[in-house]
Amino acid sequence: RLSNVLAAIGRGQLRVLEERVRRKREIFDFYQKALGDLPGIAFMPEAPWGRCTRWLTCITVDPAQFGATREDIRLALEREDIESRPLWKPMHLQPVFAGCEVVGGAVAEALFRDGLCLPSGTAMSQADLERVARVIRSCRR
Repeated sequence: RLSNVLAAIGRGQLRVLEERVRRKREIFDFYQKALGDLPGIAFMPEAPWGRCTRWLTCITVDPAQFGATREDIRLALEREDIESRPLWKPMHLQPVFAGCEVVGGAVAEALFRDGLCLPSGTAMSQADLERVARVIRSCRR
């Protein structure tokens, strides 16, 4: 249940939903064009049967092809005061679930090891996006 205040905020956000999704998709498209030619950098494809909101742009990094790890890129961005973060830690690797049965998990572990969430706020300027891309490109060895 939502309070009246939270419901009003939600209704207000619905009015700008399409604009936010449009901007998120623009940001994803920029990153894909700016970084998609780099060996070892991959983006999540869009399913042919739907339309992704692209609320968060994430990449996976193959260190053997790119020449640097996801963590190398994250730290390079951090040195430039650009926030990024690894993909979410799988549940079966969380200490609270130690000793619990795990079925599968290899894909989640690989995504956590190689995945990086890039800055993708709708208020980012073109210069902001270009700066992020420039730092990432500089990491390639």
